[in-house]
Amino acid sequence: MSQVPVIELRDLHKSFGDTDVLRGIDLSVENGSSSVVMGGSGSGKSVLIKHIVGLLKPDRGEVYVNGQRVDLLDGDDLDSVRLSIGYLFQSGALFDSMTVRENMDFFLERHSELRRSERDDRILETLSWVGLPEKRHQFPAELSGGQKKRIALARAIILEPEILLYDEPTTGLDPVSVKQVSELIVRLREEKGVSSVAITHDLLCAEIIADTVHFLHEGRFLVEGSLDDVKTHDHRAISVFFGGLSEGS
Repeated sequence: MSQVPVIELRDLHKSFGDTDVLRGIDLSVENGSSSVVMGGSGSGKSVLIKHIVGLLKPDRGEVYVNGQRVDLLDGDDLDSVRLSIGYLFQSGALFDSMTVRENMDFFLERHSELRRSERDDRILETLSWVGLPEKRHQFPAELSGGQKKRIALARAIILEPEILLYDEPTTGLDPVSVKQVSELIVRLREEKGVSSVAITHDLLCAEIIADTVHFLHEGRFLVEGSLDDVKTHDHRAISVFFGGLSEGS
């Protein structure tokens, strides 16, 4: 008996006014695997990922998370699914007025039954896992870009989600920080069995984290497969995309 995909999108369509953004997306993510979505600016990558967590509803098509049809859920049922999904925003989205510890406790206090001491233990353990336990009393403004991303990742996993969604997890980072964050994403898959979908234009990140790459163009997946499969495809949009990356754009 085949295993139910952790995430499944079936014939997903989404338009905004007269603009057709997604025009028939099919995506299946197996348990413990990492799928990467690449494509040019404005190709609909963020729109796609927002459907998985129910931030957007499709005009047509179906969205499943662990066998539950998310696009038909609302209220407590949708909230329950969302709690099984961690989301790392492009900006990191840390609360500037809170310390690192307070940023992480914000979610634990609201969505767990742990006592204060237990929450502190979980926070310290999670920060240690990303290599930054000493930063727990600092504010985001006191952190480097790479540290902010690692803290944001720690916050995304503080509730121990089964699934993680990454929206440009390494954008704006130097190559050393890109490698650190990407290797943490791999560790989440290998040590904690986390399944993920990541949007990225960062070739180094994709090389490190991707099991499967999906190239989005004009609302559809143009090609899917390994990163090498995608990079060597002869479509002009792919040549322009990867040619631009190699030139540093």
